[in-house]
Amino acid sequence: MIDTKAIEEHIKGILAALGEDPEREGLKETPQRVARMYQEVFEGINYSNHEIAQMFSKTFEAPQNSGPVIVRDIEVFSYCEHHMALMYDMSVNVAYIPNGKVIGLSKIARICDMAAKRLQLQEKLGSDIAQIISEAAGTQDVAVVIAGTHSCMTARGIRSKGARTVTQTCCGKFSTDRDLQAMVSEGVK
Repeated sequence: MIDTKAIEEHIKGILAALGEDPEREGLKETPQRVARMYQEVFEGINYSNHEIAQMFSKTFEAPQNSGPVIVRDIEVFSYCEHHMALMYDMSVNVAYIPNGKVIGLSKIARICDMAAKRLQLQEKLGSDIAQIISEAAGTQDVAVVIAGTHSCMTARGIRSKGARTVTQTCCGKFSTDRDLQAMVSEGVK
């Protein structure tokens, strides 16, 4: 579990290391606010992929001959594990081919959100989402495409404001079928 008291103490230390006075009016409650924020935005750290799949595993019987289920433009944000910098303006497309059952559509968005609430690499986030969807929906045929902006590139370092990163994770039939890959990648920018 996230240790909010330890976070508060470390934030005070960071403020002091920056040359700030942690006791000045505008900063007095900052360590507590940051600890609460971290508890919220890093909630996914508390759960394994298996546990997330179990939390959001409500399924329904799939109609006969079901084609791919695709949910596009799921908005998430995360934090880069290299700089703890915000990965933002992220759009996730998730597709899977039902294997006798379908997962509730809102569960797909909830899985993406919970998996993003970790220190992450965008490539790992796509892999985690695919693994969780595969387990929750009971199918190996899953694809995840993510497009996002990374503040470690836009706000520091190279400062390339327009740079967007696109990653693709393809499992099962999606790994070999270009038409299926194109379906899930459609509209990604």
